[in-house]
Amino acid sequence: MRLLLPLVVILLTAACQSLPPLPAWQSPEGLEHPDLGRIVDLQSGEQISPRRLLDELAKVDEVLVGERHDNPDHHALQLWLLQALAQRRAQGSLLLEMLNPDQQDKVAKVQALVDRGQWPADLPAALDWQKGWEWRLYAPLVKHALAQPYPLLSANLDREEIMRVYRRIPTLTGAAADKNVQGILLAQIRTSHCDLLPEKQLPAMLAVQQQRDLRMAEQLNSAPKPAMLVAGAFHVRRDLGVPLYLSSRDRNPATRVLMFVEVGDRAPSDQADFVWFTPAQPQQDHCAELRKATE
Repeated sequence: MRLLLPLVVILLTAACQSLPPLPAWQSPEGLEHPDLGRIVDLQSGEQISPRRLLDELAKVDEVLVGERHDNPDHHALQLWLLQALAQRRAQGSLLLEMLNPDQQDKVAKVQALVDRGQWPADLPAALDWQKGWEWRLYAPLVKHALAQPYPLLSANLDREEIMRVYRRIPTLTGAAADKNVQGILLAQIRTSHCDLLPEKQLPAMLAVQQQRDLRMAEQLNSAPKPAMLVAGAFHVRRDLGVPLYLSSRDRNPATRVLMFVEVGDRAPSDQADFVWFTPAQPQQDHCAELRKATE
């Protein structure tokens, strides 16, 4: 029996350290790209393993995860990350850009039902899930989070809050008010709207973008720790987004930013701490469609 004990300990230790299997790639482009699947520590330039990434993220209070909203691989890896981190330490909360404050009560009620084993027949309706976020992509992560003991929290603005920003643009101070920061954000807003927005509308659009970042930071600061935020890649950028508003905004052990990036794109070291390269979704010329619709 004594001879078997060391073997049992080794086997149990190995089992505890095993990782969930990584999801299979779903996006069609870049499957032969040399960067596919690489995880890079942007501060050192070193390629690291999924296990090493987990080691780093498990140390911190706040993990910010940036996605391309329509890439299914980003959603699958978010779920993998949440499950794998839970093997290292208890999760405190999950925050989603895709949830607004006026949905929070509904989310809490659904989570209480799920805790009693009572899943709603129409889960998106019970959550008042917004049509702008494709449910098929977000469903696995949301369903997993609803079945956990930690809260699923909103991290966005309500429509009424957005309209108040349009009517009266709030004043920002500090790094978020820097002209270079706001200039980059304005350029992104112009590009994402195909240069079709009237110039007089841009200040309000910029204000909404920055107020969303501020709200995400406020929610992160008050959320049970360790907390994970899932949002669009631009929102989590260290040089432009949520980290500018966090109480722990300096690069320290409290916060880490992970971006999922499609192969062929890049993420400079001032934008994130880690980047994970995934296959790409086909590029669609939304601007051509929009220009045609406005003719």
